[in-house]
Amino acid sequence: MLKNSPTHYGKVARALHWLTALLFLLAYVAVYYRQWFTEARTPENWTALQLHLSFGVTIAVLVVLRLYWRLTNVQPEAEPGSALMQKAAHLGHLVLYGVLIVMPLTGYLGTGVATEFFFLFEIPKFADTWLFQTLVADGMGLSFEQFEAPMDFIHKQGGAYLVWLLILGHAAAALYHHYHLKDRTLLKMLPPRR
Repeated sequence: MLKNSPTHYGKVARALHWLTALLFLLAYVAVYYRQWFTEARTPENWTALQLHLSFGVTIAVLVVLRLYWRLTNVQPEAEPGSALMQKAAHLGHLVLYGVLIVMPLTGYLGTGVATEFFFLFEIPKFADTWLFQTLVADGMGLSFEQFEAPMDFIHKQGGAYLVWLLILGHAAAALYHHYHLKDRTLLKMLPPRR
């Protein structure tokens, strides 16, 4: 079934969920590979950066699709649990969606190069857009370097570590539900058993 049901996530929601998770991991692999194993201004360094940027743009598109799908589909019913557990799960998902929006956005806004989207076509850097000129340069009177600093701080310092904590927390909660509580939380996001 493509759509969600009251008891299970459909194929589309599951595909968007697992594809987003995979792309986040690949984005991190690309950026860590770039930092740890390449020299600045080499073709390998540039390729790793472009892969990181391309994964980020793809994540941004998937997040929009995920939000649309979530708003237009029924959500599986929550498993029984305490009010605190329900609120923690709801808050955790809100924060996770917030990070899924903020990380690609700040990555794009703070990048000083164009994105060669998987080497297929070019997405101009934000500093070269009409929006930057109108809102940031003319509207706020900021240079790209002044604007880039807080974007980089959010994306590279704060957000990079927050994402890892959220991913680990999300995975730990799913495993806790599956192995300790023995409920269907994790199973809802896996293909149904025949």
